[in-house]
Amino acid sequence: MSTTAEKPDSAASAWLPPSAPERLGILRNTKSIAIVGASNKPSRASYFVATYLQSSSPYRLYFVNPVVDEILGQKTYASLADLPETPDVVDVFRKHDDLPGVLQESIDVGAKTLWLQLGSWHEDVAREAEAAGLKVVMDRCVKIEHARFHGGLNLAGFNTGVISSKRQVTS
Repeated sequence: MSTTAEKPDSAASAWLPPSAPERLGILRNTKSIAIVGASNKPSRASYFVATYLQSSSPYRLYFVNPVVDEILGQKTYASLADLPETPDVVDVFRKHDDLPGVLQESIDVGAKTLWLQLGSWHEDVAREAEAAGLKVVMDRCVKIEHARFHGGLNLAGFNTGVISSKRQVTS
């Protein structure tokens, strides 16, 4: 069994992802992010995302991993229910079959948005989340989206190649 579902053709998909302005709105209204499936291994995507968000964003970060005590100098939590506050965004780095359980935890704690990382697509979970009042983003990276909207793609491991007539601001 595959650990990720294939993203269907847009014509076959009934679920509509949020537009760029809607994703920007989610990020602008976010104060806290829980990274479910956070890892203390620098080679993992969740670690890279956490490092970027910790250094380049205003968000309060919470790392959810029941088998690790600390990530990037911060305490980890075994579940969303153990967090000291309700996260605005639940950023998920878990396999496909775990997504329904993460959704239920997100609903139970009152999160506002369920964000499934690149390569993660689960339309049933998306429909259930929206029916429960959550916003849903799938197959997108919080780090990339934050950098895209805040001009930091070149700092996030991407050379944007933008040619502009505006004078570059240097510090």
